[in-house]
Amino acid sequence: MRHSLLCMTAAISLVALTSVAQARSAYDGSWDLLFVTQRGACDPTYNFSVNITDGIITHPNLVKFRGYVAGSGAARASVTVHEKHASGSGRLSSYTGRGTWSGYSGSSRCSGYWTAQRN
Repeated sequence: MRHSLLCMTAAISLVALTSVAQARSAYDGSWDLLFVTQRGACDPTYNFSVNITDGIITHPNLVKFRGYVAGSGAARASVTVHEKHASGSGRLSSYTGRGTWSGYSGSSRCSGYWTAQRN
């Protein structure tokens, strides 16, 4: 009885550790982003850093920021700050990324591209 309880506990622990390991993303870590406006009257560039944990993209100071990166590297995110909103998509590789974005600042519509660099 004691032996089977020990085996069952070991099996449950192994399954739990495997689940945690699988939840990690190859893109986890800190990334620096550069947003470049190509069309519209928004600021010419925006720079900020994000964190990726288990494929979820977060920014420590932006409450209305949502993003994720899939196992394939496909990334999507959106952010709203006061009267400004932007959303974009693209792809990350091991250390870099690139994509497009569009949004608005007040009544001005804007769009452009973004690049990412892993810290």
